[in-house]
Amino acid sequence: MSLLPPRTRIKICGLTREADLDAAVEAGADAVGFVLYPKSPRAIAPERAAVLAARLPPFVTPVLLFVDAQPAEAIAALARVPGAIAQFHGDETPADCIAASGNGRFRFMRAARIPLGEAGAGFDLVKYASDFSNAQAILLDAHVDGYGGGGKAFDWSLLPPAVDAHLVLSGGLTPANVGDGIRTLRTRCKTLSVDVSSGVEIDGPGNKGLKDAGKIRQFVAAVRAADASSFSS
Repeated sequence: MSLLPPRTRIKICGLTREADLDAAVEAGADAVGFVLYPKSPRAIAPERAAVLAARLPPFVTPVLLFVDAQPAEAIAALARVPGAIAQFHGDETPADCIAASGNGRFRFMRAARIPLGEAGAGFDLVKYASDFSNAQAILLDAHVDGYGGGGKAFDWSLLPPAVDAHLVLSGGLTPANVGDGIRTLRTRCKTLSVDVSSGVEIDGPGNKGLKDAGKIRQFVAAVRAADASSFSS
């Protein structure tokens, strides 16, 4: 009986346009993300997220990103998008996350903001995952000024060797480095997924939220290549 290679799941985040959502789906993304944090340059309204999510085929998961949203606000947005998962990216406590996800009505992920440089070694990810044990996954992002993704990569090698959680690697990922991230972290957690936003956007100022279909395809191909190499090694 032959074994199948491991499959890293992929989320394309910060979508604002129909064409970009369609490109993510066509490339093979497992999930797409919509930013509902008004201060983000990629922010869209919940009503717009619902319109975009309605284009999704079966088995592609919509994810709604919140930053310290009021529970009623988050629950109302999640209710607009069937099958949506919440992603809490602010200073939410475990109790805040449970309340904003409707006390179990909706699944959620919790973002962990990992300090850049050697300071990343001081972040207790094992304790963080335990504190947020109700989360479906812990998303790893770099700690930058403000909230949401800053397009920065932290030092993946400084994370603990074993974390009892599903992890989602984010922060500064591109088609060029995502394979290294997968190879570094795959064995350190239950399962590993990856999340990209700025790394697949159109080059140039003022293009945050505007994706490049070619970069999306390259990113997905790089993930699949890393999966294949991990299986054969």
